[in-house]
Amino acid sequence: MDMDGVLVHEDALIPGADALLAELRANEIPFMVLTNNSIRTPRDLRARLLRTGLDVPEDSIWTSALATATFLANQRPGGSAYVVGESGLTTALHDIGYVLTDSDPDYVVLGETRTYSFEAITTAIRLVERGARFIATNPDPTGPSPEGSLPATGSVAALITRATGRNPYFVGKPNALMMRSALRAIGAHSEHTLMIGDRMDTDIVCGLEAGLQTLLVLTGISTHASVEMYPYRPTRIIDSVADLVGRTGNPF
Repeated sequence: MDMDGVLVHEDALIPGADALLAELRANEIPFMVLTNNSIRTPRDLRARLLRTGLDVPEDSIWTSALATATFLANQRPGGSAYVVGESGLTTALHDIGYVLTDSDPDYVVLGETRTYSFEAITTAIRLVERGARFIATNPDPTGPSPEGSLPATGSVAALITRATGRNPYFVGKPNALMMRSALRAIGAHSEHTLMIGDRMDTDIVCGLEAGLQTLLVLTGISTHASVEMYPYRPTRIIDSVADLVGRTGNPF
């Protein structure tokens, strides 16, 4: 399941999310909480969720930073990267043995940050121009905040692409690669797994392309009206995860 818009809004619990997770644990149904945001480590996200009243183990949290690190570890083990991002991304890359450097790196890896630096973006542009491969954790153009939208990874990636003519490879949703890596992390198979999300353009299409059934909740981005704009549909639309309480064994 997605996190923001499904379980929480920023730092506020979405009603019913705690009951849903309690029921999943009671019925021994494995689950993974996914987020395209690469700012925080799973440990940091666990602490954030605990403050809202949700108890989610670290190993049940899968971020675009972890998916990116898994991808790079398979592509080029022991490589190097110049990172524009925060601790969630740098920690994930350190954990796979990557060296973080601005001296002839194998990759430029772009992630989420609340403090994008013009100097860091300039360095990233120059390194991509010199041949570094361009990776981005996710294509989300904006992110939420209490004050309104914030520019996110997709927007900054577009800036670097405009300057260099090089498109990044996006690892996070809607790339089904992130979904498949999450499935492997909990030993699940797509035929027996469903995706719960609030965005048609990331969560639902990602689940669909990975072969999962999909549930769209209306507590986040997408609405009944916006669903009709897409050429694909979720398996089911529900108001919120509260509608699943008492039905986790057979949500359809």
